[in-house]
This record gives sequence, C-alpha cells and structure tokens, in this order.
Amino acid sequence: MTHRHDMLEKVLDRVGSGVEAEIRLSTGVESLTRFANSFIHQNVSEEVSTMSLRVALDGRVASASGTVTDEETLERLVETAIDAAQRQPVDPDWPGVASPSITPATEHWDAETADAAAVERARKVKEFVDAGPSMEAAGYCSSSSSEVFFVNTRGHFAAGRATTAILDGIHQTGRSAGSGHQTDRALSGIDAHAVGSLAAQRAVDSVETYDIKPGEYEVVLSQECVATIAMFLGAYGFNAKVYDEGMSFVDMDTRQFDESFTMVDDALDGRGLAVPFDSEGTSRRRVELVVGGVTKGLTHDRRTAKKAGVESTGNALPGGDTFGPTATQVFVDQGEQTVDDMIAGVERGLYVATFNYCRVLDPKSLAVTGLTRNGTFVIENGKITGAVNGLRFTQSFVEALGPDRILGLGNDARWADSEFGPGMIHSPSVRLSSWNFTGGTDG
Repeated sequence: MTHRHDMLEKVLDRVGSGVEAEIRLSTGVESLTRFANSFIHQNVSEEVSTMSLRVALDGRVASASGTVTDEETLERLVETAIDAAQRQPVDPDWPGVASPSITPATEHWDAETADAAAVERARKVKEFVDAGPSMEAAGYCSSSSSEVFFVNTRGHFAAGRATTAILDGIHQTGRSAGSGHQTDRALSGIDAHAVGSLAAQRAVDSVETYDIKPGEYEVVLSQECVATIAMFLGAYGFNAKVYDEGMSFVDMDTRQFDESFTMVDDALDGRGLAVPFDSEGTSRRRVELVVGGVTKGLTHDRRTAKKAGVESTGNALPGGDTFGPTATQVFVDQGEQTVDDMIAGVERGLYVATFNYCRVLDPKSLAVTGLTRNGTFVIENGKITGAVNGLRFTQSFVEALGPDRILGLGNDARWADSEFGPGMIHSPSVRLSSWNFTGGTDG
C-alpha cells in the first residue's frame, strides 16, 4: 500500500500548485474461463491497472486516464489533463475535491478467490456441465480481485479491496435453453451444481412451447428479473442527477410502492462486493431508497450534493458527470415464501426466468419494454403446466411494484444478474398481481 500511495503522491507533485486534482488507481487481476458445447475453450487472466486523473484549474475541469504507470507515461497523463482543462469553460457546478475523512474499514475480500487458478474455475464449470448430462452447456466462470487507491490535493487518501466470483451459463436441448447464475465474494461460495441444475431444469421444461395471447398476467419473477427492475429504479429514479433534471418518478416521502417493498444501497453491508468509497474518494454509506413502500432517499455524488445542499452519499461513478450517481450495491429485502409457495398461490399466470433487452420508454413513469428469455412458464392452479415462447412486455416498473401489487416476496435473495451486469443487485424472487405482456419476441 505504501508503494501505491507514494506513486500517487508523485503524480500530485507533477500537477503542481494552484491546481485541484484527484487520482484513482485501480489494480487487480481478472480471470475468465469460458465454455461452449460443454467444453472449456478459453482460459484468460489479465493483470489490469488503470489510473484516472481529474484536475480543476479555476473551475475548468478535465480528466485523463491510462493503463501504463511508468514515469514517462504518468508525466504525459498529467500534461494531457492540464492541457484539456485549460481549454474547458468554467464549470459553475464544480464542487471541488473531497476533504480528508476516515474511510470505513469494511473489506469484501477473499484471499483464495484473489489467487484462484484456472483449474479451480474449471472444477466449477465441470459441476455445472455435469448437472445437465444430456445437454449442451455454455457460459463462463470468472474470478477477480481489485485494489483501489485514491488521493487528492486536499490530503485525502483512501484504499480498499474486493473480490468477486461469477458463474453464469445455460443448458440447451435441441429446441430450448435454460439459464442459471450465481455471484459471490468467494469462488468457494459458488454452488455450481445447483446453478447448473436450475439451468438444466428450465431447459427441459421449455422443450415444448406454445404462444399465448398478450395481456395482463399475474407473475412470479426470478431474482434476475427483480435485479433488472431494481437497477432501473436506481439508475432512472433514485439518481439525484435525474431527479434534479425533473426526469425521475421519485416523489419523496410518498408511498409509491407496496408496503412490503424495501430497497437500500449499502456497500458496507457484510454481503457487499465493492470497496467502501466512490470514484471521488467519498466514503460509501447506507442509503435508504424505499422503506416499507415509502420513497425515502436519493443517491448523490459531490456535484449533485452541492446543488441539493446535502452531503454526498458516496455514489459517484467514473463518467458520473454524464450519467449521475447510481446505486450499485443494492439490497432488496426478502420475504418468507419459497418460489413454490408463490407459484402455489397463482390461479393463472406466468413464471419468468430472465428479462432481456430492456429499454426505457418513459422515464417519468419508468415505463419499460423488454423481452423474456431462457424460460417463460405457464402457471395454472398453483402449478407450472407448460412453457410459452418468449414474450415482449411493456410495463411501468414503478406501477408493477405499487401499493397492493406485491403478493409475495421470496426467501431466496442473492446477488443476481441484471440488464446492467452482475454483482450490483441482491434481490429475491417476487410475486406480482399483474404484468403487461404485449406480444411475442418478434414484434
């Protein structure tokens, strides 16, 4: 850590006096094992170092980044950032760099995952493949580690590290596919057989499919579907930049959701997967977004916090000036029901395994259109009785979770994949009173 800190301080020295600057260095190893046709076809491992520098000269702000950290390259990085800043107009909303503060000691790190060899990922792949012996399997298993260091010209220093392991795959018959996913801090925490068994069962159950009429259906949605919903709520609603621009559905201190729905952003939770500070060096903290159905909070970076007259919540992201501060360690409270319990309560409806290709139609209502994928099943009289072809939906995510719309929450919350990627949403399955399906996947 001392070596990294010293290197960042040397870069600050190059920036010189009279300039505000902040530097973020991320180093780590990203390792990936891919498989297709039930065989591993690729093993790759890459050591990655990325240094990002942001400078402000009398309110003129610019950034530069690079992946090489030798003396000559760092000199050019500084020159590039300063030259770009000199050409910028004054940014009236520039909040300045963060003042010194104590970074939480929270660490989401597993040493065995950080050092995991290809053979360990291969074992997980084999367990996944073996769970569907008569099928063709495809997907990936990854293990990654990241150490992040931050320093700025006000004397603030922060450091943290985290690990992540992911298994994501499908089993395929000649006519169908089923998906399975698990993300964990530790590779040892991945239950590859269970993930593979779920994918295989979904594939088997989807061999014979038929079309159903579009319309409103009661649904049971998997963790992946709920993760996509939660990700869109965070990015397009609880994002303070979107709220400030008048494009958010958020109505503070109003019961916009069912009373059973609680959603928080909390990188310090013991189940988390991130470092305890954001790209501006601000410490992460628990942000209550929805509590008991009542909208309670927004995610802020330093820019939006300055405009709102509040403190940053530690949700700045690289490129956040464009996209705004977004919740990326979200926990949706689970309930007490199993998936089978929820299905048993449905007279006629659908179980959906995955959403795909979701796009916002109206941000104010968060009306979204998307497709179902890798498993859409008919529920009749409390049992799954068949599978249907993929469907298109057009649905307000806020309305779907509105008062008295949630009929059940699963006891199965986990890190789920989402439209924006894995490892950001910890969510349960959910039973909803209605979901609007508008056609098939071809129209």
